[in-house]
Amino acid sequence: MSEVKLRQAIDTLKKSGVRITPQRHAVLEYLLNSMTHPTADDIYKALEGKFPNMSVATVYNNLRVLKDIGLVRELTYGDASSRFDCNTSDHYHIICNQCGKIVDFHYPSLEEVESLAEQVTGFDVSHHRLEVYGTCNACKEQQAANEQ
Repeated sequence: MSEVKLRQAIDTLKKSGVRITPQRHAVLEYLLNSMTHPTADDIYKALEGKFPNMSVATVYNNLRVLKDIGLVRELTYGDASSRFDCNTSDHYHIICNQCGKIVDFHYPSLEEVESLAEQVTGFDVSHHRLEVYGTCNACKEQQAANEQ
């Protein structure tokens, strides 16, 4: 993670009038360093050694604040726990059917699809989400090993 991204995020917090507590800083830093789209529980487990008095509720509250000011996206997939993504640029996700791993990938924006959807339905489109599902390499290798 670049220190620049962390400084920019802290500047955004300051401009929004949000207090920068050590726990909030730690949650933000963890997310900026994470490529795994962690759950709140993942974040809590990763930080509980450093902040033994921190609760899961504290993590959720910090994630809500970070989401409200646009530093974090919440990814919801059915009944599974929400995942959190610090990459707020337009991008898509591929998700492993076996282990649930989520990986970012970039593809040109689907603005034409949004425009067509508006024309056909009369809706005012606010956004879209593209998810691709499959089996990651680690799960494919595990499957192959189990079949031998």
